[in-house]
Amino acid sequence: MRITASVRSARPATTAGPPSLRLGDWERLAYLREICELLWPSPGEPSPDSGVTAWSRHNGAAHAWRHREAQFEGSEFILIPGARRPRLLVPTAPRAAASAVRHYSQPQSATARAMRGALALGLASGFGGTLLGVRVRVNTSPGADSIETYLQSVIGHDIRVSIRLGPARANRKPVLHLLTPAGEPVGFAKIGFNPLTRDLVRAERASLSSLHGARLSGVIAPRVMHHGQWHDLDVLVVSALPVWHRRSPVTAARLCAAMDSVGRLGGLHRGPHPADAYLRNLRARLAGAAEGPERMALQLALETLAARVCDADLTYGAWHGDWTPWNMASTRHGLLVWDWERFAVGAPFGFDALHYWLQNEVVPGRRDPPAAAADCLAHAGQLLAPFGTPAANARLTAALYLADLATRYLVDRQSEAGAPLGAPGAWLIPALAAEVARQPASQNGSR
Repeated sequence: MRITASVRSARPATTAGPPSLRLGDWERLAYLREICELLWPSPGEPSPDSGVTAWSRHNGAAHAWRHREAQFEGSEFILIPGARRPRLLVPTAPRAAASAVRHYSQPQSATARAMRGALALGLASGFGGTLLGVRVRVNTSPGADSIETYLQSVIGHDIRVSIRLGPARANRKPVLHLLTPAGEPVGFAKIGFNPLTRDLVRAERASLSSLHGARLSGVIAPRVMHHGQWHDLDVLVVSALPVWHRRSPVTAARLCAAMDSVGRLGGLHRGPHPADAYLRNLRARLAGAAEGPERMALQLALETLAARVCDADLTYGAWHGDWTPWNMASTRHGLLVWDWERFAVGAPFGFDALHYWLQNEVVPGRRDPPAAAADCLAHAGQLLAPFGTPAANARLTAALYLADLATRYLVDRQSEAGAPLGAPGAWLIPALAAEVARQPASQNGSR
């Protein structure tokens, strides 16, 4: 198997050169190559390259080279929006490509929506791929086994795949949008390829299976279509949620009601037993993190919090685990919520509201993360009031949430993976340490 990238430029071939790419661009392109090598494994003898221009990095510099014209078998894609800031790999089938772009993200501004619509229209017409000019070919030998052939056998009919290229994170995994050649959505396939992502894929399968038949009010979750192993990869296929339904505003009341419905799955519990179970689980998770000053500081803060939890009467329930504005869509039929791989039971009631608020605040360019983490504690009373959390327990619940999230980042080694907010010692742990240093009397709401 061989991967090449073709860039069609209006400039003469003698003056064409590689684009000026940032470090993040190179990282995503390198990730794209890794994905292709996973999903289109070599059958032993790669087919020859076609006459295209490809890029690589050698000794830190970008180089371009040309290959001779030849026939190839395999799959061909369009890189959106191009080699600079690559985000999405779509099939060349016009309708499937347009559908993949329309359903790629939830742009917030009118300008972003208009740009996405124009791009989808251009792809549907068949001209968009030519205008963008960046094509990626995955060359395989005739009859070679690939993720496409596997998924077609699972789905039972011909499909096209689109691949999302997310930012660097420890839990980043290939996510394939499955479409018919006519652009009809079929589902999404998530691929677990290492211990962390395999565990997350299996966890999401278990979570969605447990949600099947649950009485959720105002929340629509995907259903599991398939889970299996292929070439030592975990493959989870889930249904496509109807994001094409007409949108409706996300009011605070509607969002809280939906989170309340999820939080009550399995029932709400109070008392020392659920508190002890939650703390044991959190300590066990933290013990799996690498030793270092961050883990030590978090352990010290957690022990102080544990003593306060024993004196408090917190309520425990379920939570989605990663409920954010970009993991949901609001329609007239309900809130479409996806990415259930972090779903858990036995957590302090209201965690989802805190997570939604904090993650929205630390979107790049919006807020200073340390200040946002501190404000999560300050606003806890207001954020948790819809869930019936007394003001006396709100800050403690928020402190446990910061400890839980910091533990997740440490255990996943997000910092080592290059995640922008992957080092909890830079923003989560300082806010938590400042909170636990407060006088115990502050638990009663005084400052």
